[in-house]
Amino acid sequence: MSALRVVLTIIFIIDCLALVVFVLMQEGKSAGLGSISGAAETYWGKNKGRSMEGTLVKLTKVIAAVFLILTAVLNLNVL
Repeated sequence: MSALRVVLTIIFIIDCLALVVFVLMQEGKSAGLGSISGAAETYWGKNKGRSMEGTLVKLTKVIAAVFLILTAVLNLNVL
């Protein structure tokens, strides 16, 4: 097993664990009964991109992209 494959496998395992953690840290997307009266549109709803939840969503997308790229690279038989 080459050194590059070992390094990529370790990065892949760390990425898998990070992806699980970031997905579990996010809030649910359902608004519940608060959406009936319009209470779902709060300050945090308007500025979701700059909030902690928005940051988690962006990081999850980046980690998922790294996951897909590493999966494709590790499944090549040239390493």
